[in-house]
Amino acid sequence: MTGADPTHSNYVSELFAQHHGWLCLRIRRWVDSMQTAEDIASDTFLQVLAAPNVVPIRDPRALLTTIAQRLVYEHWRRRDQERGYLQGVSQEASVSSASVESHAATLQILDRLDRRLDRLPVKIKSTFVLSRRGGLTYPEIAAHLGISQRSVSDYMDQAETCCRRACLE
Repeated sequence: MTGADPTHSNYVSELFAQHHGWLCLRIRRWVDSMQTAEDIASDTFLQVLAAPNVVPIRDPRALLTTIAQRLVYEHWRRRDQERGYLQGVSQEASVSSASVESHAATLQILDRLDRRLDRLPVKIKSTFVLSRRGGLTYPEIAAHLGISQRSVSDYMDQAETCCRRACLE
C-alpha cells in the first residue's frame, strides 16, 4: 500500500471527505443495508489508497462508482454462493447434525476459494468455470477459448491445485 506517501494519502483523504457520503447513498440503491453500503464505500477508498501513483482524477465520481460496482458484484457473488451452499445443506438429511461452526467454516472455505480463483489468470479461471460450472468437455473448452486441449488440461490442473490449497488454509 502507498500509505507512506503523504501526498497520496492527503489526496485520498480529500476524495473521501468530498465523496464518501454521496458514494454511500449511491451504493445503498444496490445493496440491502446502509451498513453494507458503508463497508463497500470504505473498501472502495481503500482500493484507491492502495493504487500506486494516483494522480488527480478528472472525474472522481466515475472512478469511485466503477470500483464500487465491482465490489458490489463481488458482494452479490459471495452472497449467492452462501445461499447456494445453505440451500444445498438444508436439503441434505445430515443438516440437523451439522453444527453452526461447521457451516461457518464451510462458508469461510467457499470465500477463500472464490478469492483464490479471482486471482488466477483469466484463461485459467475461464477454463475452470467452463468445465465446472458450464459442464463443457476439454475439447469444447479448447475450441471456445481458442487454446489447445493440452493447455486446457494444464489450466485445470493449476485451478484444482489452487482450490486444494484454499481448502487446506
